[in-house]
Amino acid sequence: MKNYPKIGIRPIIDGRQGGIRESLEEKTMNLAKAVAELISNNLKNGDGTPVECVIADGTIGRVAEAARCAEKFENNGVGATISVTSCWCYGSETMDMHPYWPKAVWGFNGTERPGAVYLAAVLAAHAQKGLPAFGIYGHDVQDLDDNTIPADVAEKILRWARAAQAVATMRGKSYLSIGNVAMGIAGSIANADFMQEYLGIRAEQVDMTEILRRMDEGIYDKDEYKKAIEWVKKYCVPNEGEDIGNRDVKKKNREEKDADWEFVTKMTMIFRDLMTGNEKLLEAGFKEEALGHNAIAGGFQGQRQWTDYKPNGDFSEAMLNTSFDWNGIREPYVFATENDTCNGLTMLLEHLLTNRSAIFSDVRTYWSPEAVKRVTGKELSGRASGGIIHLINSGATTLDGTGQCCDADGNPVMKHHWELTDKEVEACLSATTWYPANRDYFRGGGFSSNFLSKGGMPVTMARLNLVKGLGPVLQLAEGWTVDIDPEIHKVIDKRTDPTWPTTWFVPRLCDKPAFKDVYSVMNNWGANHGAIIYGHIGADLITLASMLRIPVCMHNVDDDKVFRPATWNAFGMDKEGADFRACANFGPLYK
Repeated sequence: MKNYPKIGIRPIIDGRQGGIRESLEEKTMNLAKAVAELISNNLKNGDGTPVECVIADGTIGRVAEAARCAEKFENNGVGATISVTSCWCYGSETMDMHPYWPKAVWGFNGTERPGAVYLAAVLAAHAQKGLPAFGIYGHDVQDLDDNTIPADVAEKILRWARAAQAVATMRGKSYLSIGNVAMGIAGSIANADFMQEYLGIRAEQVDMTEILRRMDEGIYDKDEYKKAIEWVKKYCVPNEGEDIGNRDVKKKNREEKDADWEFVTKMTMIFRDLMTGNEKLLEAGFKEEALGHNAIAGGFQGQRQWTDYKPNGDFSEAMLNTSFDWNGIREPYVFATENDTCNGLTMLLEHLLTNRSAIFSDVRTYWSPEAVKRVTGKELSGRASGGIIHLINSGATTLDGTGQCCDADGNPVMKHHWELTDKEVEACLSATTWYPANRDYFRGGGFSSNFLSKGGMPVTMARLNLVKGLGPVLQLAEGWTVDIDPEIHKVIDKRTDPTWPTTWFVPRLCDKPAFKDVYSVMNNWGANHGAIIYGHIGADLITLASMLRIPVCMHNVDDDKVFRPATWNAFGMDKEGADFRACANFGPLYK
């Protein structure tokens, strides 16, 4: 992206002049500046630049000033607003009325002026007008001359801002389906109405034959291809694994494997060009192809019409999802294998909240301690002692998922791309083996990545599901990647496909029914795939989902971390039931 949305800061004030307004001007603007500084110092866009804030030219005491603020925000690319005040103000006159901008209000907790009274009044106005807003009110009273932001207030402002920036960033973009439905997977059915009404993005689609056309007609950057294939030969071909997945009759010879490497490298470039365009194609005379589809996420059908005939998309999908390629370190793309749009869009939400690469996996198998003992003769231990979930797919997983990067304390981590070093890039590549594709699955060949994610990484697994009559629902599980005894891994990994990448996952358990044990998490998962991101971001996902009016049906986040629009409180005292009722009442954000 070249232009990211900005967050608008609205300093709200008591409009009565002759003593009251004048005494509050400096205080109110200082609060606005403190919020802008908090956001810009702590949140980044996908390219690593700070999230920018735009502050109204002056305080807002009456409707005319609110209108001037709205005009400035429209002209400066604002996509969400937070109002701040320490005093009483005129609620319905000063509130943000934009129907699509996520909104928050911080009412300063001070006794000298009734900021909390305005907060309550304006939140009631937002509820009455059907424009839900998040209410932020500090736990402890502050002095009027104290312009610091307490920790509890800062936490809520940043949680709201992360989600609000995600909403604004994807608005107006596209999801690109390359192909259609893979093997009857319902998540592959791109639901254009859902994308438009809930996420503000359009559904774009091209047939898979477009890949062949561009290859046959040379519609790709030839100079980049030379650079790319040299990089592949340096870092990937030497890590090519022995063809252990195929019978002799199905094994490809060296010449055929080299042709596959050339093919999948070109395919990766073409996938990317289809998503975002490429100015180099314009220079070559391909004006239409140079445009791309303005896609912020995408997916490739592959199976089976493609993979029965041509090399699979695993290499291309893995590299697009990874934070680097032959052009160096960069922001990862969001790209779904099997064109599972529901999982790809979940990956998108996670990426927009964290700016990190997301893992795409089958939620393949729950291994109980008893089953592990029966099959391997060994016992699971440590965090894995209560059972594990095998996350594995055919090789489209981001290489960031190897866990080869480390934080300052030596713990494995999936870093932001701007934090990566060349040494860490090489470590991720070295930890990845590229096995010739299993041609019982992929008749056309290709390559599948194989690695074992390091244990000890905090992660959140999530999934969007579409339910007839209900609409979209989100489920999530915070937990950790875990290390298990190498002998246990060796035995049970071979029972699936040892040429594919594995992540062993253990969710955090609690007293909620779906999280009473590891089996229950697996048993309550709503689809065959999951999107896994580094960090425990369940609370942020819940906040984001509420902005989009998507209820959350399953989570293991502590109740005191759940932050939704204030009017959700009007829909009952059970938080999850209230979430469903509120989302149904207000309907999709863009409908």
